[in-house]
Order: sequence, then structure tokens, then C-alpha cells
Amino acid sequence: MAPFLGSGDSRSSPWWMEADALRSASRGLATAVEPFDVVVIGGGMGGYVAAIKAAQLGFRTACIEKRGVLGGTCLNVGCIPSKAMLNNSHIYHQAQHDFARRGIDATVSLNLPKMLEAKVNIVTGLTKGVELLFRQNKVEYIKGSASFISPTRLSISPILEAPEDTPTEIEAKNIVIATGSEVSPFPGGAITIDEKQIVSSTGALELKEVPKKLVMGSVWSRLGAEVTVVEFLGAIGGAGIDEEQGLKFKLNTKVLSAEKKDGKLEADVVLVAVGRRPYTEGLNLEAAGVELDNRGRVVIDDQFTTSQKNIKSVGDVTFGPCIAAAEFLKTGHGHVNYAAIPSVVYTHPEVAWGLKYKIGKFSFAANSRAKTNLDTEGFDPGVHISDQCGRDDCGGVLAVEYGASAEDVARTTHAHPTLSEAFKEAAMAAYSKPSIYVLDRAGISFPSPLVRHI
Repeated sequence: MAPFLGSGDSRSSPWWMEADALRSASRGLATAVEPFDVVVIGGGMGGYVAAIKAAQLGFRTACIEKRGVLGGTCLNVGCIPSKAMLNNSHIYHQAQHDFARRGIDATVSLNLPKMLEAKVNIVTGLTKGVELLFRQNKVEYIKGSASFISPTRLSISPILEAPEDTPTEIEAKNIVIATGSEVSPFPGGAITIDEKQIVSSTGALELKEVPKKLVMGSVWSRLGAEVTVVEFLGAIGGAGIDEEQGLKFKLNTKVLSAEKKDGKLEADVVLVAVGRRPYTEGLNLEAAGVELDNRGRVVIDDQFTTSQKNIKSVGDVTFGPCIAAAEFLKTGHGHVNYAAIPSVVYTHPEVAWGLKYKIGKFSFAANSRAKTNLDTEGFDPGVHISDQCGRDDCGGVLAVEYGASAEDVARTTHAHPTLSEAFKEAAMAAYSKPSIYVLDRAGISFPSPLVRHI
């Protein structure tokens, strides 16, 4: 479920300010006599979707969020702002290094404050859009932090931005824990993150100038930084990620510490990206009888139910994708096909993958659309490795969902010329012979006479 984006030109009309007028006059807050049907703790991607869906299914619903804005890590300091920076840095890099061969003569310069401002505007529009969705679906938005008093009662500590009538305690028949995750500290505490020179993924999106040398970070490489990636394992997490993109790699290398002084690996900024951990601080889960596993994750069953039957949990605070919790509350059942959930690494080219598969490869150097775009990096191995696989892998996911074979995909007509044809050709190579369009290692391709141009 995507955030509501609104219509019109948001650059000239801040629609979310006008949307404030839609707040219901009969807002009302639950009392001890009038408990909510569902209360969701956390307004991130798992939480706000669960809250809206619960309201649409007829439950009287509230969502508690202490950040002061909805959307959680993803919309505020994760997926969305990072993709804004990835896209805009890619355009800048393309203008510097690729325009000339396309017949475009231009001189460009980086305006980093404006690029950061664009990122903020995108985030603001999306988070305000989620607030509007709450109002339209009659989800009570409570600005504060929650703590369990019992399995059905919560204590609320309002934040400064909260309305004066924010309740300090609420009762709920069902509660969904969706508090997400936080940046994992460096093991042993040998590196202290200050979000200025030693940064997490959050601080990496807020640097005020392009560092000359940076440990980790493809965005800043495109903007001119010399980037070195230090990895304990012997490989980076995705095919197609290599030094051709200008990144230097130190694999099979263990980082022991980082100090702000001369060292073996010099850098102006160090990005510490050792993972994330479940966030349960202050929830007082013991009072609710909610169990955690040895990694601090909320323990759930296949219906997202915790050790307390009226409390469910979704998202990064537990394990598994956060899907269908509201449906379980309403009907007692829901459908989640874990085999059809894709994963994407947003490098360039992008990488997407899913379950185990038989490999059939097709190079984008032999794809007509990729050639016309002058963007032939990567290949399609049945999963996607392309500049748009985060958008285009839906065909593969749909095939998995409906049990289609590689032959089914290969026998499906794809529009020409499109990048999706590479997926068809890779599927053909997986069950039959390699594509007829590749004549040699140079990847010469010809348009198929069997596919109509669109």
C-alpha cells in the first residue's frame, strides 16, 4: 500500500496544509469504558498500513507514533530519502559522464543544499500524505510513546507536538506491535557513531558536504567522493556490485575500531552499516507477557500472534514480512506467499532476487531498448539485474505467485522494444536454448519480427 500522493503540483500548492481542514470535529478519544478495537504501536510501513487496513475492515483503530511524523524509518530516514538521493545523484553523475555521448553538451555543477532540500520535500509530502490517509479512514493518530500496563492497557507519554487532549492511558481489545528497528551499534562498542564523521545510514543522508574520502556509500561516490567498502565476508550482497562503479572493496577484512585520527584507512567520513536490531525500548513487554527471542525479536506464530493471544506483531521488530495482520484480526485467516516476496539491492544496475531458481541469463547488451537507452550494464538471470529491476521485477513475482514456469514466461509476448524482453529471453534460456538474438560475445541483437512495436 503506497502513501497517498495527492494531485496537482505540490511544488506550488502544499496540498497537505489544505488537508488539515479535513480533521473530523467528532475526533474523540477512547476512555476506559470505550476501548479501541485495535491499537497499533508504531506508525512505520508495517504499522500505518495495519492501522488503515484495520479501520477499513470496520475496527475502531488508533495508531501511536512517537517520532512526531508518520512513515517510520522507511519514509523518514531510510528507503524514501535514500532513493531520492540515489536517483538525483545518478542524474548528476549521468550529466557529468554520459551526456556527451548522447549528443548533449552541458556544464553541470552540484548544489548539495538544493539536493538535500529536494529530499526533504519528498519526505514531507509522503508523510503528510499518510496523515491524510489516517483522517480519511478515521484512524486515531496519537503522538506519543506507548508502554504496556497490561496485555490490554497502554500508558501514553505524549510528545511535545501532541495535542493537549492526548490521553495518558488507553484500553484496547487487540494490540499490534510495529515499532520497527534501530541502527545496530558496532559490536563491542569499539566505534561510536556521532552522525557527523562516523555516521549511520541516517547521518549518511544528511552530510552537508561531499567528503573527499568515504568508507561506504554509492550516493556520495556519484557526487565525487572516493569510496571504499570494507566487508568482513568474501563477497558483497548482490551480483553486479563491483569496482566498475568506482567503488573500492576490501573484502575478508575485519574492522576492529575507528578513531578520528590517522589510521590504516584514512577517510573524512565513515559509514557504519553493520545492520539493524529490533526496537522495543520502553514498551515494558514484561507487563504484557510478550516473549522475545535471543536476538531481541518479538516471538510470533504464523498468524503474527505473540505469546499473548490479543497482541500481534509485524515488521522489523519481529521476523518475516509484515503482511496480513489486520486480516487475521478480522477473519482469523490471511494469505501470505513468502515464496513470492522479492528482494532488491538499489545499486546501479539494480539487483533483485527471490527463491531458488534455475539460471538462464540474457545480457542487456543484447536488448534493443537497453541499447537505445545507451544503458547496457547488467543482465537478467531469471531474477533481475538491471537499472530498473526495482520497478520491473513485478512480472517475475507474479509468475511465482501463480506458479508459472520459465517456459510460461518465455511463451508470453512482451512488448518491443522494452527491457522486460530480457526477462523473457532469460526465461527461455532457463528451459530451452539460449536466445536466438545473441550472435557472439559482443552481444549483437536484432528486433524480433514476432513482436509488434508499441
